[in-house]
Amino acid sequence: MTKKLLILSGKGGTGKTTTAAAMIAFSQAPVFADCDVDAPNLHLVARAEGEAEERDYYGSEKTKIDPTLCDGCGLCTERCRFGALERTETGYAVDEYACEGCGVCVWVCPNKAAALYPDRAGTLRVYRGTRTFATAQLRMGRGNSGKLVAEVKSALQRAAPEAELAVIDGSPGIGCPVISSVSGVHLVLIVAEPSLSGRSDLERLLETAGTLRVRTAVCVNKWDVSPCRTEEIETLCRARGVPFVGKIPFDPLAAQAANRGVSVAELDCPAREALWEIYQQVRRLLAEI
Repeated sequence: MTKKLLILSGKGGTGKTTTAAAMIAFSQAPVFADCDVDAPNLHLVARAEGEAEERDYYGSEKTKIDPTLCDGCGLCTERCRFGALERTETGYAVDEYACEGCGVCVWVCPNKAAALYPDRAGTLRVYRGTRTFATAQLRMGRGNSGKLVAEVKSALQRAAPEAELAVIDGSPGIGCPVISSVSGVHLVLIVAEPSLSGRSDLERLLETAGTLRVRTAVCVNKWDVSPCRTEEIETLCRARGVPFVGKIPFDPLAAQAANRGVSVAELDCPAREALWEIYQQVRRLLAEI
């Protein structure tokens, strides 16, 4: 059975992807995935290998207008509550970013010029080399990111069903893509930041993970920026019975590593040492599951 480790954070910029890349490097995970489909960037520090197998992902439907059938009567734009139809020289056209695919224009068009079509909402990519990497990119203005996350995880499972460990970089926050990412994983590692908002974000993530009944561990990035807030987070974890697995110091070399497109695990620096200790704790927790 493949054990799945998911890395989450309450918001972007806390060091989630940096931590995920380090976990991948330390564990030499044979399979890993980027489920932050709105803004995927794991590939920048955890190199993909081999050629990508690509396929389109189709989300909800959107309307298209056939200009040869449109007589410009205007009924569609009168009834569209989203303002998605625009007047053109040949009739009406659909603004794909405003269209919600409700189909009202299809029903009211007397000439059947409007029709609903599947909308290409994103692209799913699977790289197969000595290791397997699954990722996806949601197109701008598209929804259903949770469904695309599920597609990424399914593609990863199909590509390497017998792998011992899979490391997944999730989305920030607690929205649909996070909930979809959490489904079926064995351990969630939350990367928190030592601030008042960071603690609030952590509490929301712990409540979400608790509702979904998944085991959770916590670490703090840049802990020495605010030792008192870090202590508050440690106290919170003890009170909730959540394993606190380590503290990562502020380290300028970590930012330099990201700019060079390498993992912190490849450097000799304080952040790397802290992440190694966190990995050891995470490995012990996974062994208990």
